Amino acid sequence: MITRRRFLTGLVIAVPPLSARASAQEYKAGKVPHIGFLGASSPGSATPLVEAFRQGLRELGYTEGRNILVEYRWAEGKLERLPELAAELVGRKVDVIMAPAPQAALAAHHATRTIPIVIIGVGDPVALGLAASLAHPGANVTGSASFGPELVGKLLELLKELVPGIKRVGILWMPVQVNHVRSLKALEEGLARSLATEVVAARRGHLR
Repeated sequence: MITRRRFLTGLVIAVPPLSARASAQEYKAGKVPHIGFLGASSPGSATPLVEAFRQGLRELGYTEGRNILVEYRWAEGKLERLPELAAELVGRKVDVIMAPAPQAALAAHHATRTIPIVIIGVGDPVALGLAASLAHPGANVTGSASFGPELVGKLLELLKELVPGIKRVGILWMPVQVNHVRSLKALEEGLARSLATEVVAARRGHLR
């Protein structure tokens, strides 16, 4: 069976819907892993990533239609359909759910607290309530984050290593983005101060 760690390592996102009858039959016999893919967009919008997805699976020794079954549910941009589609995947008793968007991740998280969920393309899973922390997410959610206080602090540290004499850093942020608010607050409360660097935050064209 594919593990959560190996799945995350090899998975990118999105392939066309699988229609191989033999694979479904093999799954029912308990011979192959069963993955659910919950897409917020349409299959066509993910076309450029199809080969990357398949290549990742091949590197792990899995080929769709032979020794792995992937079921796809596409919201086609209608985000209100995601809870229903997530429930369908849970009802199919998939082994793991792939959620490559914040809305899909939230729908999957609300649908199950036992089936492992792999998230990609989610800015700050902590702010969204998908994880307790990046170091110890807890529950059944794993994956990658692209933003958040922990990551912003590390980026600032790297910037200091590249430019040791830097004293002032500008940050562009949007108040409507929860992950931006958390990250800016963390910087202002200690991360930047401990590195002796001034943070200048700007929103909507005005210095804050």
